[in-house]
Amino acid sequence: MTGFVEGIFLSPAAGAQMEGVRTAAALEGCGLEDDRYCAGTGHWSRFGRVCEVTFVAAEDLDDIERETGVGVKSGEHRRNVVTRGTSLKTLRRGERFRVGDVVFEYRGPRSVCRYIERLTEPGMTQALKGRGGICARVIKGGTVRVGDGIEVLQPREERK
Repeated sequence: MTGFVEGIFLSPAAGAQMEGVRTAAALEGCGLEDDRYCAGTGHWSRFGRVCEVTFVAAEDLDDIERETGVGVKSGEHRRNVVTRGTSLKTLRRGERFRVGDVVFEYRGPRSVCRYIERLTEPGMTQALKGRGGICARVIKGGTVRVGDGIEVLQPREERK
């Protein structure tokens, strides 16, 4: 898997607007610093640390805007990291990947719920269906930056 980080988005609390940033600190067992899910204030936080960090492919967002007209480019997708040039759908549960100096573990696809539509615009839930990205857990903390490369790790590389 090759590719790079095209965008990073954080939201300080459930329902708050997503803000684009150039860098974000990834904290082990927490997520991205200053994001609602790391702070425990996200809409789904009451269910525990279900999804520390979310990723979505820019190519899917391009397709959504072209096919539906629903705006998803400025954080309306409510995902943390936007990638380009890599297929997130090829990952398997438990597989690890590196973004910059941070190691993540794939937890599963990110489901899309109706709550997102209350925060954005009509049609968002349907537009993201099947293209909602993935959930990941921070295994080794560090800094994620726009432009960072993305690579799947072989088992022996995971502990570096």
